[in-house]
Amino acid sequence: MVDKTIAEHYKWGQNCSGWHLVKSDSMSVIQESMPPQTFEVRHKHSKSQQFFFVLSGEATIEVDGKKHFLQSEQGLEITPGTVHQVLNNSNKDLHFLVISCPPSHGDRIYV
Repeated sequence: MVDKTIAEHYKWGQNCSGWHLVKSDSMSVIQESMPPQTFEVRHKHSKSQQFFFVLSGEATIEVDGKKHFLQSEQGLEITPGTVHQVLNNSNKDLHFLVISCPPSHGDRIYV
């Protein structure tokens, strides 16, 4: 069993957090938290397929220049090679899962 209290934690971007719920050679499941008005850097992955699932808050995910607005309990798949960026344009914290197969760490290409 795993949860945020015992999972490996890391900080990224503008005071954002991630917790490794699953960290294997074939799959990664990370619970992430983004404070209001924060964003990640636009990028793509050459091998990783990802699925973003909003737990609470509102996410804006830009995919190849098109904005998708996700609410709690909504998700979006990102295929390898697709340019994307997650933004929290709201005034509330954003909490979501990002599932990557294979893991995306080390497979990030900034654009």
